[in-house]
Amino acid sequence: MNTRILVMLSLLVGIGAVLHAIVPPFFLGMRPDMLLAMMFLGIILFPKANYVLILSLATGFVSALTTTVPGGQIANIIDKPITAFAFFALFLLVRKMGKTSVTAPVLTAIGTMVSGTVFLSIVLFVIGLMEGSFGILFTTIVLPTAVVNTIVMAMIYPITQGIMKRTSLRTTTQP
Repeated sequence: MNTRILVMLSLLVGIGAVLHAIVPPFFLGMRPDMLLAMMFLGIILFPKANYVLILSLATGFVSALTTTVPGGQIANIIDKPITAFAFFALFLLVRKMGKTSVTAPVLTAIGTMVSGTVFLSIVLFVIGLMEGSFGILFTTIVLPTAVVNTIVMAMIYPITQGIMKRTSLRTTTQP
């Protein structure tokens, strides 16, 4: 593993943690998970399974530390690795099809919805509110979070690509 890449990934987790902590809650103490957008960016920049594993575990634990949702600690630790590898698989499937600057926001929306589905399923199971709550929470939390994360990725990814091209640290997604 490259130490420079690990430092970049830790910076993304740190930025995501700050964003995750300062974004105000929307509904019933739930807040959009901005840490997801940073995790997805790290996966896009460094698409290797060992980096995805480390990034997902770090993101899961940091997200668990900053969550305000009852049962969210367990849900975050389980959700992030599942979401990261699902996103990684989708990214590997579509990266040869088109420009990453177009696919990154679309994959971010899909990844956020996958994460929200896994997270809500675990939380609702842990606190015992499986009946009727999922649809309301998905609509009021997950979908707005997917929109926000998609916009964030659409803005941040081109900037990150420009920075990466000027540094000695190259990503594997560049030609």
